[in-house]
This record gives sequence, structure tokens and C-alpha cells, in this order.
Amino acid sequence: MTLIADHRHGELLSPADAARVQEALDNSISDATKTAYASDWRAFTGWCSSSGYRPMPALAETVIAYLTFMASAVRPDGRHAYAQSTIVRRASSINAQHVAAGMAPPGADGRVTRALKAIKRYRTQPQRRVAPLLTGDVRLLLEGTQVRTWPDGIGAVRDAALLLAGFAGAFRRSELAALKISDVIPDLADGVYLRVRRSKTDQEGQGQIKGLPYGVHPLTCAPCAIYRWMDLLDAAEGPDGRPGLMRALRKAGQPTSHICRDGRHQRRSDNESPLFRSLAGGGVIKPKGMTGHAVSDVIKRRAAAAGLDPNQYAGHSLRAGFVTQAFKSGADSRSVRRQTGHTGDAILAVYDRENAPLEGNAVRSIGL
Repeated sequence: MTLIADHRHGELLSPADAARVQEALDNSISDATKTAYASDWRAFTGWCSSSGYRPMPALAETVIAYLTFMASAVRPDGRHAYAQSTIVRRASSINAQHVAAGMAPPGADGRVTRALKAIKRYRTQPQRRVAPLLTGDVRLLLEGTQVRTWPDGIGAVRDAALLLAGFAGAFRRSELAALKISDVIPDLADGVYLRVRRSKTDQEGQGQIKGLPYGVHPLTCAPCAIYRWMDLLDAAEGPDGRPGLMRALRKAGQPTSHICRDGRHQRRSDNESPLFRSLAGGGVIKPKGMTGHAVSDVIKRRAAAAGLDPNQYAGHSLRAGFVTQAFKSGADSRSVRRQTGHTGDAILAVYDRENAPLEGNAVRSIGL
């Protein structure tokens, strides 16, 4: 039997055991994290090559030099070239590459940790955060989705469903992009449930069910918006092709009446097609799903059409808006976490502090 050596301990692994070990290690990291690690590692090895240093195994001094190089780099306009979060992530990526190669991570040296603390101390500029989209803002964006003529109406129906699901469900853009048709669970009593299979803070895939209740107005009713979009998906995949899709769009009409309680929509547990799809010209609905970047582009485009500054908004604006609006409306942190999936209040406190600083604040009662 051919054996594979483990050079750290002199152990010998069979090819089958070695393959299982590698598979377990690969599956312990999400695809997005793997992509980020690979990009960070290319940047580090490129810097080492140009500077004459060895990237693997890297000395702690080499890593500190790299981190301080990034911390001191500035753009022509005088701004820092690398965000603090980027510097911290690249340090983690370097450590991860060493661990994967069976070598001691340079970050285990306490001097690397101290260098990162020093960088954080002297790089105290506030992190750029996108503006939240509150309930009134979402209504404003939805006004632009009422145009239901061919072919722009296809994008309008999709975008309305995307905006309402993202806001009411406090979704991350990556979670919206990952939704499948089978993740839509109609509930006549409550509205619609959406299943999140995996998220940024749930890499083990325990999942979460997010409830989207019936809305008062048809324009802002999340279940109605999702069902209208699913009706168009059915037509696009039906035997009549484009003519069938055009008829379905005319039938959908203006969002002036509810369709969420008619009982037509049942769960399709075996349909693993993406819920939110990419679009092409001429009203074509592509089979592939949207990306997180595409979700962000929709929000920016709809914000611009509504007269808002698109540079202030991005994919996270819906989630940030839900949290901010909930606090402004008097919700407590526990009820907010029920929808967002946060495991603690630390991040929620940031939204509360930055976007709703007067909620629950004693300054309201000092008599000025």
C-alpha cells in the first residue's frame, strides 16, 4: 500500500486517509473565505518577492514589516491605501496559509499581535459604513418599481421582491443571492418564511428561518412581492416561453391589490433553482442566480432613480436599515436579533449608536 508521509511527525497516511483529511480541511472554510485568503496570499507573496523576503515560512519580522507597510501606504489624495480591516484580514490569511501547509503561523509570535494593536491604535479613523435604508426610504425605492411595462417590468417585479425580502428579513446581500426557490415557505397564517441555509456567522450551516409577515399595503407587502416574482419565474420556465412571460407580466399588473392570501402558492421543496435571477436585455430571465455584487447594484440603481445619492448605499443598507428602523420604532435588541441572527448585542449597539443616537437617550428628558 502506498503511504503518504506527514513531515511534521513522521506519521504515514494512506492515500484514502490523506484524501479524507484534506476534504475535512477544505470543508472547514467557506468558499468566500477561501477566495479572500487566496487573494491576500498573492498580495503577500508579491510583496515578499519585490522586497527579497521569504513568504513561507515567513518570519514574524517579515509579517510585521508587511503590515506596517500597508498601514503607512497612502493614496495620491492622502487617504490610507488599506483599510484597517484589510490589514487585520491579511494577517489572518498569512497565518491560515502557514497552518494549511503544516507550519507554525507567524502570528503566534506575540510581536505580530502587538504590531496589529499599534496599527489599530494609530489608525483611529471611523470605519466607513453605508447609509441605512429606513421604511420611508424603501417605500420611495419601491415607487420606482411600479412600472410594469415590457420589458422593464420584469426587473421591476424582481427588484421589488429583492428590496422587501432584504429589508423585512434583515438579509445580508450574500444571503439574498443564495436563496433557492425551495427556501420559500408559504404560511397562510403568518405570511412567508425564508430559509437561510448558511450565513457569515453560521459557517456550520445550522440555518435560520426568517419570517416575513403580511404587509398592510400591496406595494410594501413582502409575501405579495415574492409571489409576483415567482409567478414570472414559472412563466419564464413554462412551455410558452417569452409570450407566456409577457402575459404573466400583464396579469401581475400594478401592485395595488394583495395576492398573498389566495392559497395558490405552495412550497416547492424540490426546486433548487435560484430565487433571485440575473436578467438580460429584452426581458430575459437567466437561469443563474444573482451575485452579492449584483444585489448591491440593484440597490444603488434604485436609490439613484429615487433621487438619493447611490454612493451612500450598498447591499448592507437593507440590513442596516432594518436594525436602525427597529430601534427607532422601540424594538429591543433581543427581538432585533431574532430576525438578524446576531449572537450578541455588540454589533447592534454600533447601529444604535451611529444611526439612532437619540433612542432611549437621557438627553431627551433634561428639559432643553
